[in-house]
Amino acid sequence: MFSKKTVVIIGLIIMIVANIVALSITSRYPFHEYGRLSIFIMAPFQDAISNSLKFLESIWNNYFNLISVANENRMLKKELSNAIERNNFCYEAELSNIRLRHLLNFKKTLTDEVIAAEVIGKDPSAWFQTIIIDKGNADGILRGLPVVVPDGIAGQVTDVAEHYSKVLLITDGNSAVDTLVQRTRARGLLQGGRSGLCILKYALRKEDVVPRDTVVTSGLDGVFPKGLRIGYVSKVIKRNSGLFQEVDVTPYVDFEKLEEVMVILNKTNLTGIETDVKD
Repeated sequence: MFSKKTVVIIGLIIMIVANIVALSITSRYPFHEYGRLSIFIMAPFQDAISNSLKFLESIWNNYFNLISVANENRMLKKELSNAIERNNFCYEAELSNIRLRHLLNFKKTLTDEVIAAEVIGKDPSAWFQTIIIDKGNADGILRGLPVVVPDGIAGQVTDVAEHYSKVLLITDGNSAVDTLVQRTRARGLLQGGRSGLCILKYALRKEDVVPRDTVVTSGLDGVFPKGLRIGYVSKVIKRNSGLFQEVDVTPYVDFEKLEEVMVILNKTNLTGIETDVKD
């Protein structure tokens, strides 16, 4: 594609050549005889060249205008992307502040000393329900300490390193929590079940347990303080025979959205629990 400068030069050359030819003709013959002929011949060429130059100039200006608009569009898109990123960061900070305020308010209801921790990892396998938190032995975390959130109990510390700890969630099949049905005080042992549910074992068939009953900690296992929420009864099966009824419990804690937890540091709950530390 010719540049604007090249097109202008070519146009000027054509006009100069045409004018030279016209002058040559008019110098040899009287103007009154060939003037009209010269104008008749040159005018269309000059008009065509002028229009062509204007057309090319318009195209050229539009081309640069499009380039300018495209550059401006890219700049605006980048600024919009940065604004969206900043807005998302602010939104995440706001949500984090809401959760931390919720934890702080919950902390005020506890009589024991607690420490807040952030969830930084989760066991990817389907066989174990565990999380990793960013507090460890250097922060006063010991094996066997209970882990809670405002919605209810989360689990128990099972392994401790210098700055990290592993928590066994109550939905794991290896977990066991001594519990009470809040309404009737019926006792049972809560263990992890399938699909994020828990099973209330050893609840006597004669006990009054119905769906929507709240299940709380009994405090008799030496780990969790008494009266902390665990979940609600979602299913009850009382067979015609047998000593116990079958009870499913849905935890109040949404373990898929667990981001911050609180570890209860009350060492009086650690009677008989081994406190070895892993590096």
